Amino acid sequence: MAENTSLSASGMERVVFLDYLRVIACFMVITVHCIEPFYLGGEGTLIRNMSDAAWSTFLDSALRAAVPLFVMASSYLLFPLKYDTATFFKKRFVRVCIPLIIWSLLYALIPYYGSAEGFDRGANLGRLLLNFNPHSGHLWFLYMLLGVYLLMPLLSPWADKVSKKGEEIFLGLWAFTTLLPFFRQAAAAVTGSPELWGEASWNEFGTFQYVSGFIGYMVLGHYFRKYVPDLSWKKTLAVALPLWAVGYAITAIWFWMTMPKDFPVEGPIDIAVYMETSWQFCATGVAMTSAAYFMVIRKMTCSGFFYRNVILPVSRVSYGIYLMHMFVLVFFNQIVAGLGLCTPLHILVTAVLTFTVCALLARGVSFIPGSKYLLG
Repeated sequence: MAENTSLSASGMERVVFLDYLRVIACFMVITVHCIEPFYLGGEGTLIRNMSDAAWSTFLDSALRAAVPLFVMASSYLLFPLKYDTATFFKKRFVRVCIPLIIWSLLYALIPYYGSAEGFDRGANLGRLLLNFNPHSGHLWFLYMLLGVYLLMPLLSPWADKVSKKGEEIFLGLWAFTTLLPFFRQAAAAVTGSPELWGEASWNEFGTFQYVSGFIGYMVLGHYFRKYVPDLSWKKTLAVALPLWAVGYAITAIWFWMTMPKDFPVEGPIDIAVYMETSWQFCATGVAMTSAAYFMVIRKMTCSGFFYRNVILPVSRVSYGIYLMHMFVLVFFNQIVAGLGLCTPLHILVTAVLTFTVCALLARGVSFIPGSKYLLG
């Protein structure tokens, strides 16, 4: 199936809509992180008033698809592999692992603006041996993405040979697993334990372990590329809008209905974790909105002046924007907090400032020799 492409400076073809997708998803992620201070804080959960509660629900529920969109973009472009496994891992190591190591060290050694008190560099560095540290929580995404990359060579032969029906059966099974977050809550309420179908204190690998999670988005990206034709705008919206509306309703209603309404809500992080059940990236509503967004963004194929001068340059440094944005976001969040803006304006202004400054910084750094090791 022909794709709308554009020649890059190196002469390689780019899939135009994926550049739009990276920019949109990157802004979505930054906005999600700008919303977090309005329901997280104190002992873990902190919702000061009804306005914060409503705007957090309304906005964040629409943006949870950001991470799945990144996975689908990677799959659409890379899966199944177009070259040998060694070359694939070498390219991914330079692109993902080296910047991840560098930025993990930076977050471990440099405190956020206004957050130096209690910052323990030794503990942060020690934790990096096993995981990301608390000051770089957004880097969890890279650990997950590396796991997806480890699976790509293994599943590439399957993707090359599987029939459309076979792939649809897998996606149907995966769609069922997006209900697991809700089944876990039901199991906990009925039995006192969230363990399902073979899981136990001595075995965390249940029946659906190997067909659940982000592997579904990897296969979904491939399915879109191979089997979903380029539909007209009318047909695209006829499918995407109802899909998005139902997915959004599932995502938002659970969060709102499980939220305590005696404001201010303040307590352990477990309160927010329970509320976020429908916000999990591999939960039903998020999967539905992710597919809907992907369908619509796929129609963005204009490669004119705006694409060449705004979208493409920002897309090329989008990984760097993601890596650095928490340093900038925390600074602007504290500055904007002093302006006394209403909740949605506070979120929007912080997100726009953070995204713009990070894009400019990353674009500037990209001209430095060897910047690929910092920006990917």
